[in-house]
Amino acid sequence: MLGMERSLGIDLGTVSVLIFQKGKGIVLQEPSVVSILKDTGKILAVGEDAKNMIGRTPGNIIAIQPMKSGVIANYEITEKMVSYFIKKVCGNSKMFRPQVVICVPSGGTEVEKRAALEAAMQAGARKAYLIEEPMAAAIGAGLNISDPYGNMIIDIGGGTSDIAVISLGGIVVNESLRVAGNNFDENIIKYIKSKYKLMIGEKTAENLKIEVGTAIELEDELFTEIRGRDLISGLPKTISVGSNEILKAIASSLKVIVEGVKIVLEKTPPELAADIADKGIVLAGGGALLRNFDQLLTEITGIPVYLAEDPIFCVALGAGKVLDNIHMLKSGLINTYN
Repeated sequence: MLGMERSLGIDLGTVSVLIFQKGKGIVLQEPSVVSILKDTGKILAVGEDAKNMIGRTPGNIIAIQPMKSGVIANYEITEKMVSYFIKKVCGNSKMFRPQVVICVPSGGTEVEKRAALEAAMQAGARKAYLIEEPMAAAIGAGLNISDPYGNMIIDIGGGTSDIAVISLGGIVVNESLRVAGNNFDENIIKYIKSKYKLMIGEKTAENLKIEVGTAIELEDELFTEIRGRDLISGLPKTISVGSNEILKAIASSLKVIVEGVKIVLEKTPPELAADIADKGIVLAGGGALLRNFDQLLTEITGIPVYLAEDPIFCVALGAGKVLDNIHMLKSGLINTYN
């Protein structure tokens, strides 16, 4: 029984790692960041502690994000990061190695999927299973994926946007885009630099997105003040930025996601498309929290779009629920590693 309690669902994201533990729910949510000593490669901090070092460290300490666009960019560091988080949740005991369900983007290559499985095994898993992110997100959002009806999920993470139509426990049509929440932040940094000649960091850009970002123009515009470095004088400077400017900044990335949604709908078999038109589309992932994103998609597709109950936790919750139904969901689990 104790072994079962050590079963974990892991959402290994570009921005953060979330872990669901059987019997306990979400037990960990930390940034996917590792800080290391440049000269020796020695790991100094992982997760929240490492993120706090970004932009504040001496030159010999570097902060690495080992996941890029939802896939492993640095295998060795990812393995150490996953190992650290598993130990943090399960303790150091060698006797109880957890069974792990790990999530990957639906557009990942076989090599990328194999890397995620191996990282979980090397990090101390007894058994590892892979599930595609849109499938996990749909399960976590409470959709009944085993029914012979069409369910559509849009999962917007930090590094990837996964759009999928699911029926009878399998993905029928999907698009995996390497444009997501991180791209919004990059767009904002670029826009502020170009328009105001002001240099801002990732954290400031993310705060701007959260505080005043929007996917459709607002009549009552929201404003917030930000501080950055003036590129002309080199001195700190404060400016006020409005939500409609942020919309202008992220418009190109929004367009890519909207086009992806249209492509999936165009490829969907008519019977399943009718089900989706009936039931609506579910929006999940941290990027789904962008103000009025659901409204924008409803306007463009003509189909009601609903925000999942726990958009940030959907993938991890789905991975956790899979732990109870591993045999039932074998068709949806794309890989196993024993």
